[in-house]
Amino acid sequence: MTEDLAASVRDALAVDVEEFEAQARTDAEVVKSELREGTFDNHQSIVGLEYEFYAVADGRWAASDDADVYALMRVPRRLLELIGFEKELGLHNAEMTTSPQPLNPDGLRAQESEVRARLGAALDCTGAEGIRLVSDGMWTIPPAGETAREYLSDSVEADGIRIATNMSGSERYHAMANGPTAPEEMTVDAPNISLSADTVMPESLITSIQPHYQVAHAADLPTRFNYALRIAGPLLALGVNSPFFPPDLYDDVGAAKILEEGYAEHRIGVFESVLNSGETEKVRFPRDLDDIEQAVDRVANDATMVPMPVPEGNRFDDEFATLRRKHGTYWRWVRPVFDGASRSSANARIEFRPIAAQPTVRDSVAFQATFAGLMESLPRRQHPATDQQWSTARENFYAAMREGLDSGQRWICNDGAETIDTETVYDDIFAHAVDGLTAAGCSDDEAEKYVRPLRARVEHGTTPASWKVDRTREYLADGDDFADAVMEMQRDYVRKQRETLLDGSFADWL
Repeated sequence: MTEDLAASVRDALAVDVEEFEAQARTDAEVVKSELREGTFDNHQSIVGLEYEFYAVADGRWAASDDADVYALMRVPRRLLELIGFEKELGLHNAEMTTSPQPLNPDGLRAQESEVRARLGAALDCTGAEGIRLVSDGMWTIPPAGETAREYLSDSVEADGIRIATNMSGSERYHAMANGPTAPEEMTVDAPNISLSADTVMPESLITSIQPHYQVAHAADLPTRFNYALRIAGPLLALGVNSPFFPPDLYDDVGAAKILEEGYAEHRIGVFESVLNSGETEKVRFPRDLDDIEQAVDRVANDATMVPMPVPEGNRFDDEFATLRRKHGTYWRWVRPVFDGASRSSANARIEFRPIAAQPTVRDSVAFQATFAGLMESLPRRQHPATDQQWSTARENFYAAMREGLDSGQRWICNDGAETIDTETVYDDIFAHAVDGLTAAGCSDDEAEKYVRPLRARVEHGTTPASWKVDRTREYLADGDDFADAVMEMQRDYVRKQRETLLDGSFADWL
């Protein structure tokens, strides 16, 4: 099996880069022509969600000791197929993608109901196998009998191709470490962390939610995209959920230094440092868009990481299949997407990628609905947020990564005044999210229900990341060493989630 995968990777890498890039540019002209003809326009806004999980041991077999409780587990491929989830980078990952729905009360309810129904059924199925799916930003307890370093760095070489032992059998994932521009090592850049691997496997530390917002008129995408850049920092500050790595990855510097210098959302740094090499920044905070054609050209002109072969097909978006393939490695924290199986379903949408997977379904849907509400309201109200300099929006984003709600987010309110007062910032943001949801047909009560879980974080001054840090400090104060404190915190997280994942919210933890 390893030899077959290596052969497939080698075939993929045999694709001529110049021909691949030339075809991507040709495809871009196809998309731009269809945009001018209105093919990507729709009569309504549509929402969707990608939701990633990781798997842990859940008690079917007696753990050898307490250290194995909720240890990371590999998910059998047959089980993924059985529960209707998709494979992600690591063997421990599973991903759900919802069916796109109109942005209206029924569509939003359908999104939440689909997530709850499919996740509930999946938990019943995986539970019988002694596995639990966890919604979180980063795992910290490695598989039983292994260190995190071993799990993330283990690989074999098959006829000159490096294959990560614990990575899903996707040619694209494995090709990333074997291409002509791939560095010898992928290194995580984070305070007091030492982790390098010869594959992209360290990226499998992280999991996320990715709300999608499909614009009604493709020409309006740049305006909404630029608003999305301004709200990226404030929403990330609310959603931070990965303050700790697995303890064995830390340098021997002591708990105090780790806590003082750690970030609220290490997921951002992991994704950027593992997949950016040399001068090529594949993962970054993108610049503003001037027009819709610029969005297409950015994908076409992005540095090619893996020039994968593109199979022929009869779908509408097979007419620009190479551009779609290239988009698969066009990683930006906010990115435009153009696709559709048929001309009637062709769509232009914004994929919002800063948010880690959250403690509960309701919290994840809260981000989806809040993002969609803001995409509706801010442009319609001609909110002055886009008067903010792009550089400030970028600074907000990385400040949120480092310090969460304590980052002093800069925001231009509806009256045009700039503020860093947390309460004022979020009062304005939530008011416009509610406004956008009511404009989409929600009642005032229903719109507020979607926003309420995030409002509670501001009121309590607590995010999932700060909850984790506080719990870890409590265990340290009780005399635990750092590794035990982090792992006990993580077990508390999973236990709390068991009680609230489908029917509660993070506010219930506070």
